Amino acid sequence: MSLNQQEIAQLPEKYRPLGAWSYFGLSVLYSIPIIGLIFLIVFAVSDKNINRRSFSRSFFCAYIIVAIIILVGLLTGSLAAVLGALGLQ
Repeated sequence: MSLNQQEIAQLPEKYRPLGAWSYFGLSVLYSIPIIGLIFLIVFAVSDKNINRRSFSRSFFCAYIIVAIIILVGLLTGSLAAVLGALGLQ
C-alpha cells in the first residue's frame, strides 16, 4: 500500500516520511566530527519527526559499535598490528 502526495500532506508532521535527500543530508551532517555528534544526539531525543529520530538512533548505534570495536582492538593490541602492517604506526 503506497501513500500518495495528498495522504502524506494530511499526515501530522511527526509521522511524515523523509525523502532520500533528507537521509543523505543527515548522513553528511552526522559525519562532521563535533557538530555532527551534537546534532545526532539532539535529533535522537527529539520528538518532532519519528523517522528522523529513528535514523539518528540507528546512526548513534553504529557509532557505539565502531567505538567498541576500536576499544577491543586497542585492548588486545590487534589494532596496533594492523596499523603497523599498513605502515601507519
